[in-house]
Amino acid sequence: MQTPESMDETSSKLAVPYKSAGDIGQGRGVFISTYGCQMNVNDTERMYSILEMANFVPVQSPEQATLILINACSVRETPVQKVYSEAGRYRKLRLKNPALKVGVGGCVGQQEKGNLIKNSDMIDFVFGTDTIDQLPDLVSKVFAGNDDLINARFEHRAAYHVETLVRNPGISTFVNVTKGCDNFCTFCVVPYTRGREKSRPLAHVLDDIHKLVARGVKEVTVLGQNVNSYSSDCGADFADLLERIAQESGLQRLRFTTSHPKDFNQKLAKVMFRNQPIICEYIHLPFQSGNSRILQLMNRNYTRGEYLDRIKMIRDSIPNVIFSTDIIVGFPTETEEEFQDTISLVQEVGAETIFAFKYSPRPFTKAARFEGQVPEDIKSDRLNRLFDAHDKMAFELVKRYEGQVFDVLVEGFNPARGTLNGRSSHNKLTHFVGDLSLIGQTVPVRISKAFPATFRGELVLRNQDLIL
Repeated sequence: MQTPESMDETSSKLAVPYKSAGDIGQGRGVFISTYGCQMNVNDTERMYSILEMANFVPVQSPEQATLILINACSVRETPVQKVYSEAGRYRKLRLKNPALKVGVGGCVGQQEKGNLIKNSDMIDFVFGTDTIDQLPDLVSKVFAGNDDLINARFEHRAAYHVETLVRNPGISTFVNVTKGCDNFCTFCVVPYTRGREKSRPLAHVLDDIHKLVARGVKEVTVLGQNVNSYSSDCGADFADLLERIAQESGLQRLRFTTSHPKDFNQKLAKVMFRNQPIICEYIHLPFQSGNSRILQLMNRNYTRGEYLDRIKMIRDSIPNVIFSTDIIVGFPTETEEEFQDTISLVQEVGAETIFAFKYSPRPFTKAARFEGQVPEDIKSDRLNRLFDAHDKMAFELVKRYEGQVFDVLVEGFNPARGTLNGRSSHNKLTHFVGDLSLIGQTVPVRISKAFPATFRGELVLRNQDLIL
């Protein structure tokens, strides 16, 4: 485990340590529980880095901690209840360690604010998605005896200037390029929990990625709630950003998520194709519903036909493109016929992977007030049928990969399987037998068995420099 004293020179330059760092953490252990999207995972890395510079020591379990943070997503309903359940489980730990403090952050913290403290005597403080960098000061007040602290204000007028803080980036890591969202889809709480959309300056993103490459990173996924609406203060759009990263950073691979269909233009598609293989051919492009009436109710700003036109444009520009998508079933007033439109769109697009969910009403959103809420049993039935229909299609689609050889960026070793693992440019997690020295290399793997989200394969020789 990295400690403040053992941080390498490159890591220590990522941010300026707090002047009072030695007085804040005092060597206490910090454990962060994380669930949600990649943005939450990236936020957790930032929290650990900032608190480590403030003299906290990251630990592997809650039992070792004197500070526990719950970093939770609130896109769906259950995470709020999960926060209360998790906080309650720490009661026994507090009996053993009365100094234990528990805080809640992420989108749940931003959304629920004082309700969390009101509804759980185990939660000592709450912080929002825009106040992560203020954690050392907030935590210092908590350990000084201040109770029921809440810091969840949005800095609406402040520019988005933030360094990427990753303690041990490994082979592949994430870099935020936008935050917030201005789309206001009627089902989505993100504009209320992440704020309005902001983009980082292009020069700052490039500088961060150069530093990560110097630390051994081979692949970066750039993140944003609506990442392809990126707009730098220098006038660069998302296509410009990707091209600059691909041509100047020294990365082997570049990915991005999540993109919005309305902002996916031909310029972006052409930039992706001409910068292969650095920019991967995998695109996550949520459509949410296959029915135009439901899409209008969702405020998605495209019709079924317009989404299909966008898919055709991308396929014409990137012949080897691979799609995945997000889907919501049981949106208010959705009929059986409209649900069937969703199944048919999955099949028409040929998305190899889907991330599908039952609609759940979220606070502040318009759809939560819509009449015609679909009963829970019908939503569950539709979700199961959607997965069944997709499985039949996807398992047939991926059979074409069997016997082919793909380059895999090796990220690690799976002791349970006894195999190396990494991702193809299709974003398929690939398992194969090989020497540990291959971690960090891009190697050819012949696919022996293909599943919609994973591959099994065998290492092959290339230029006689790899050992079977």
